[in-house]
Formats: sequence, structure tokens, C-alpha cells
Amino acid sequence: MKFFAARLATMVIVATIQFVSMKTVSAQPAGFNYDESKVRPYTLPDPLLLDNGRRVTTSSQWEKQRRPELLETFIAEMYGRSPGKSRSVKAEVTSVDKSALGGKAIRKEVTLTIKGPNGSHQVHLLIYLPPAAKKPVPMFLGLNFDGNHSINPDPGITLAMLWVQTNKGGAFTAQRAPESSRGKSVGRWDVETILSRGYAVATVYAGDIEPDYNNSYKNGVHALYFKDDQSSPEPDEWGTVAAWAWGLSRVMDYFAKDKDIDAKKVIVTGHSRMGKAALWAGATDQRFAIVISNNSGEGGAALARRWFGETTARINTSFPHWFSGNFKKYNDRENDLPFDQHELIALIAPRPVYIASAQEDQWADPKGEFLSGFHAAPVYKLYGKKGLGVTEQPPINQAVGDFIGYHIRTGKHDVTDFDWAQYLDFADRHFARSKK
Repeated sequence: MKFFAARLATMVIVATIQFVSMKTVSAQPAGFNYDESKVRPYTLPDPLLLDNGRRVTTSSQWEKQRRPELLETFIAEMYGRSPGKSRSVKAEVTSVDKSALGGKAIRKEVTLTIKGPNGSHQVHLLIYLPPAAKKPVPMFLGLNFDGNHSINPDPGITLAMLWVQTNKGGAFTAQRAPESSRGKSVGRWDVETILSRGYAVATVYAGDIEPDYNNSYKNGVHALYFKDDQSSPEPDEWGTVAAWAWGLSRVMDYFAKDKDIDAKKVIVTGHSRMGKAALWAGATDQRFAIVISNNSGEGGAALARRWFGETTARINTSFPHWFSGNFKKYNDRENDLPFDQHELIALIAPRPVYIASAQEDQWADPKGEFLSGFHAAPVYKLYGKKGLGVTEQPPINQAVGDFIGYHIRTGKHDVTDFDWAQYLDFADRHFARSKK
């Protein structure tokens, strides 16, 4: 695919946008820029400029011309090409408990068997449904880091088979998680509040789709699509982030057939690297009604050109499996990228998208996350949709925006009750639901 340098150099960062002063904390890796005064001047590509130099002025032009070519550029140069829809997704409900969480939930576990040219692969889905809500119900869907059993101490959740390194520098193997790990990440999943607001919540262990370590490709969905003698993706083929996003779409295939779930009101959400996957899932699969990025940083919502906190070179070195091989040619060359992450946000238009930052999470570049939302607004405007509605980063713990939402809260790189409160209110507003 040709490199579209001709369309760079149109949107210069607005000098009047004020930076919310935030201290650099010791948890941020040393040797990287956390000083706003050291952010060099840069120019962003214009999301409304076609590769031939012509300007997009209507939503129809965006959908028929600009969006497809921009999506193709992201595929070719960053996330990699995924195989498209699988041949089939077979679902088996393996357990149901109609009085889970002390009667506050219906818990359902579903095993999805995804078939590809080289065989099949199983993904295990955990669903909590609000028992009193009229079916079908809207749904929050997200990947988890540590197994489905980690999001709640519920003893009825099947313990996951986790990918663990047997020794330092050694091989990874799938091992049954210990009982002591139940509810390990409960603080990031406000399950009971979500249910009380009339939403279902569903999650999949990311390692079920593709394990999160380099050269893991034989143990996940990649292996379903390798050619003969292939053991890793080609430079333009999908990395692990794209595989996780593809897996989320396969879950959506199942939701379309589950009568308990309103498949037209599925909100895909993710934290950190799973936030990167949620954004890419939202960009590539328009069935997701709302997209939420929580502290997704570099390779997610943050602008790469700012060279603030984590950089392209660092992410490609520390996690070489996350993105395509082609993306590595932009290490220390962010200004040569034929896009930036505000255009990833723009690919979600006109659907609502919410971006969240944390005050102490300088590594994820909170201002860069805000600016991506800000500079995606012209695409939403084509549809008559309002964006953030502000030109400056808002005060701490104050949500802003309309079809593009944003907040920066106190605290570190995490998901908190404050975050969930904003996401629920955002979903209520866009689904025209009354707050319970």
C-alpha cells in the first residue's frame, strides 16, 4: 500500500489548548518525556483530507471514500490485517445460575468454538444479566487480564486456564488459576452497580483469544489462519491487539443470537492494552454501539506525535507482538506516520466514544488522549454530532462532551468506581435510558 505523505501537514495543534498540570510520579518509567514544555511542535494529518488531496465535506463522502481508505491505512501500517469473519462460531451454554451474587444476577457461562481453516479454538465467555430487567438488555463487554474468575469473587465462575511463564526466560504454559485468585481484579469491575442500572456485563480472558506474550501465535486464534509452515504473522498481518479486537467481534456474532442481550446496544470497553483493543474493535466493527477507552495511551487514544510518556519505539520494543511488523518502521519516526490516533477515534463516528485519563498516569499521556478526542470532532460534525464541546482539558473529576466524552480523574492507571459512573451515565444518555 502506498504511503500517503501528501495529506500530512494540515491540522496544527491549537496553541490555546491549556494543559492540566499534573505531577510526574515515580511509577512512570524513567528516561521518557513527562515535561509539557519539551513537546516539540508537530502537525497532525487531517482526517477529512482524502489521499488524493481533496477535502471531505459530507458524511456520505466520509463513509464511501475517506473512512475506507483511512481504515486501510491503519490496517496496513499499524494493527495488521485480520482474516475477516470466521467460518462459524458455535456457542454452548455450559452453566447458568439464576440466583448468582445473592440473587442480584443471572450468571451464564458460554463456550464459543471458533472455526477457521486450520481447525477450531475455544473462547470462554462470562455473562451477568440483571434478573429484573426486561429482556433484551444492553450490555457492557470487555476483555480481562487475569481470567473471568478475577472480576468477581463469585465461587461459581469457572477458574480460567491462564498462560504463565514456568521460569524466568522459559516457556509459557496454560495452567489452572488458583482459588486464591478469585476476585483479584474486582476493583476494576463494578459488576453489581452495572447490574443495578439495568445493564448486563460480559467478559472474556484476553489470553483465551491470544496469549499476551511474544511468539505466542501457535496458542491462539492466529494459528487458525496460518498458511503452511507459517508460525508468525507477515509484516502486514494482525498483531495481538488486532487479534483481541477480532475476538471481541466473534463475541458479537454470538450476541446477535442471544435473546437475552440487545445486540444493538453493546458497549465495548477496555482498560490499558485492552482499551487499545476496544478502540480497534469499535473502528473495525460498527456493530458496537458505544466504544470506551480507559487509560489506553500509546497505540490507543493518545497521540503518537506528542512523544510524551510511552513512545512508539518503546511499545514496539517492549511488546513487539501487539502491532504489525510494519508498525516498527515508525520507531522514533512518529512524524512519518500516515495517521495519528485522533483518526482512530474518528473511525468510530458517528457512534458515541468515551475517552478516560488518570491524573497520575503520565505514561499514557492524558493530554494526548484528550487531544485525540478533540481533533476527531470534525468527522462527528459531518453527521451533525457534537464532540467534546470544550477546547481545554477539563478540571480533574469533571466529565465533558457529547458524542465524544472525556474525563481525567484523580489517581493512577486503573479503572475506578468514578470511571464506571461516567460510563453508565454516558450510556444512559445515548440509549435514552433514565438513571435508576
